[in-house]
Formats: sequence, structure tokens, C-alpha cells
Amino acid sequence: MRELPRITPEEAADLVPDDATLMIGGFGMTGHPVHLVHALAETSTKNLTYIGNNAGEPNLGGGRLLNRGQITKAIASFFTSNPDAVKAAQSGSLEVELLPQGSLVEAIRAGGAGIGGFYTGTAVGTVLGQDRETKVIDGRTYVFVPALRADVAFIHAWKADAVGNLMYRMTERNFNKAMATAADIVVAEAEDIVPVGSLDPEHVHTPGNYVDYLVEVSTSLEDLGSSGSVDSGASEQRMRIAERAMRELKPGEVVNLGIGIPTLISNLLTPELGVILHSESGMLGVGPSPQEGGALDYPVNAGKIPVTELPGSSYFDSSDSFAMIRGGHVDVAVMGGLQVDESANLANWAVPGMPLLGVGGAMDLAQGARRLIVTMTHRHKDGSPKIIPECTLPLTALAAVNTVITDMAVFKFVDGDITLIQIMPGSSLEEVRAHTGAKFKTVLQQL
Repeated sequence: MRELPRITPEEAADLVPDDATLMIGGFGMTGHPVHLVHALAETSTKNLTYIGNNAGEPNLGGGRLLNRGQITKAIASFFTSNPDAVKAAQSGSLEVELLPQGSLVEAIRAGGAGIGGFYTGTAVGTVLGQDRETKVIDGRTYVFVPALRADVAFIHAWKADAVGNLMYRMTERNFNKAMATAADIVVAEAEDIVPVGSLDPEHVHTPGNYVDYLVEVSTSLEDLGSSGSVDSGASEQRMRIAERAMRELKPGEVVNLGIGIPTLISNLLTPELGVILHSESGMLGVGPSPQEGGALDYPVNAGKIPVTELPGSSYFDSSDSFAMIRGGHVDVAVMGGLQVDESANLANWAVPGMPLLGVGGAMDLAQGARRLIVTMTHRHKDGSPKIIPECTLPLTALAAVNTVITDMAVFKFVDGDITLIQIMPGSSLEEVRAHTGAKFKTVLQQL
């Protein structure tokens, strides 16, 4: 078998011409080909179209390309973690195309598989789906998403052999595996390049025929920047919501926890409960946060927070992760919310007064999970209700919510009606009525 050329990061950067479309792997900075990207940032290459899950961190990874004016268009699922990307989008110096995370990785996978595009139920009825072609299949509406390909892909691997077979570490598979298939030139930076025959063929995640060049690198935590942190100072109010949400989970259920209040549930779960946590970062069997260590020692969850493995855990790439979600293999999604209305519609990704730049996997999860639990405070900071007759913020999903848990009450949608079933300790029925904008039925159950 032919051994691949081994090049330097600087030589890899020279493979990217002006006006190129460039895919960059990673989930946040996890599995991000930071050495290749930073070498490209030292060149004069310009007018790039950037495809990635997010826009990197300020002056790290893709964020460095952005700060140096090398990117004119970006296609991603989440920009708001990088304030520089938000400013560039607002000023008009950066053209932005926002895709739900699952649609983004599936578009890349389709591009690599020679498929022109696909229909998905994600984003139906939302601003991200309104200008797309739609089709009704078996009575359900789907939107069309075209495939994505690139001129060059920069990806990161844990190990490679001399012919380009790649292995990824834990949740570092993410977007790297799909991007390796979807570009004319694929450059893989790897932390260890070993002789042919050193990798067990059964453990190869990306076959070498997808890869064109190898770059050997040494990655440190400094290269990855800051990772997320656990909400160790969670208020009593938020913990009370999380504890009540945990009581909705049943043994054996596969559960995805969103960022914010839902994340608190992960450290409340015990093995005796038998709940299996799924993370869109590419992991099933997520355990609690470690006592020490960082992103190179542990997998990360959707909030880029290091987590531990439970017995029976497994890893997969982002394409498989969202196939689980869209395919109905995740039983419950617990998500934060900004508004829920009488029709069980959810709005949770667009903050008033901010550009529409960060949807992540929320739309995929809201439509794909068999059951959706929304956890949120009952009122906005200005005192206005979050449970209202009709959502006024951009929608996440139509008619998807099953349960709403706030600091004041628990509601369920029963036969299409929003129904108050419990009042949280410290609240009263009068208070719930006074601070709920939606009309609701009352069928109180014992706490």
C-alpha cells in the first residue's frame, strides 16, 4: 500500500488557495485541527468559505482565521460562542449560513457519499426552514437540505498509520469522520503516526483512501483554549427544577440533556436509576464530571465540559449521533426554554435583540426525541411569562413539547391541552395563574 506524504502544517496551509471552501473538524475545540488552522492563519489566503460546527474560540482555531479577515462566508450550527463571529456577522463582513447541527453533519455526510441532499423534519415551521423546498412524505412535512462538499478538509485524529488509516479518541470523532469523506483534498493532523500494520483493522475509524496528507502534531490543553465548566454555583431554584425533571426519567431510557438547567441533572443521577445519557458530541453512557483533568483526558458533553464514562459506554461520530436523534432512538430530551405556547410549540434558541446565530442541535432534538421536557424559570427577568398563548420568538419546533417544569409549576400536554398537574413548593395556584400567559386546564396531582 502506498504511504501518504507527510507534510508540515505550513505545507498543509499552502494547499488552500484563495476562494476555497474549507471544512474544519471539531466539536468546539475538541478534535479541532488547531495546528493546521493556525498555520493557515499565518498566510495571506483570503475569501474562504468556512464549514464547521462552530466558528472556533476568539483568536483560536477558526476564530483566528476570522480575526485575520480570511473568512468571508461561514456555514455552521453555532456562532454565538465566539463574540468576534457575532460582531463580524452584524457588521456584514461575514456572510453566515446557519444550519441545525444534525442537518449540517448530514449534509457533509451526503456530500461525501455522492448524495445530492436529503429531506428532514428538522427545522420545519421555523425560520431556518422557511425558504427551503418542502415535501410531504407519509403525511409528514420535510425540508430539503442540499449536500455540502469542500475543496480542502482539515481534520484531527488521535492516531494514523503511514497509509492514512485514522483512529479518533473518545468524542473527538465528531465532525472529523464525515469531513474526511467530503473534500477534494483531506489533510489529517495526528498525534501519533505509526507504521503500516500497527493499527488493528477492526479499530480503524476512517480508512486511508479518504486521506491525502498526514501531519504529525503534539496537542496540549493550551492549544484547545478554555473548556466549559460545570455550574457548581447553581441556585436553589435551578436545582429544584432539575430535581423535579429527574423524576420524569424512567429506568432504561436514553436521555439527552441540554445546556443550562438540564445539565444539572447529570450530577444528580445515580447508577441505580438506570438512565442512559446521550450527548450529541458523540457519546452514549455519559457519567458525572471528573474531579480533575481536562479535555485531553476525558470525553466532553454538548457543553464542552469533560465527563466520565459509565460501564457500557460507547462513542460515535456526529453523523451517527444525530441519526440516533432523528431516528427516534433517544427517548427523552430535556431542554431549556424561552417560550412555550398553548400549541406545544417551543422557542429556545434565539434571544431577543440578538442575531440568529446559534441553534446547535436544539431543533434536531426537539423534533427527534420521543418525549420533550422543557425546564425553565416561569418568568423572564422583566417579569413577563414564558408560557404564553403563542410564541413570539423564533421557533425551535412545532407541537413538540410534552412536559414543562418551572420553578412554580409542572405542566403536561394532555390530549392537546396544556394542563397544570403540580404546583412547586413555595408557589400557589393563584401565583401560577397570575404569571402564566397561556390558558391551561388544572388536574393537580400529589407531589
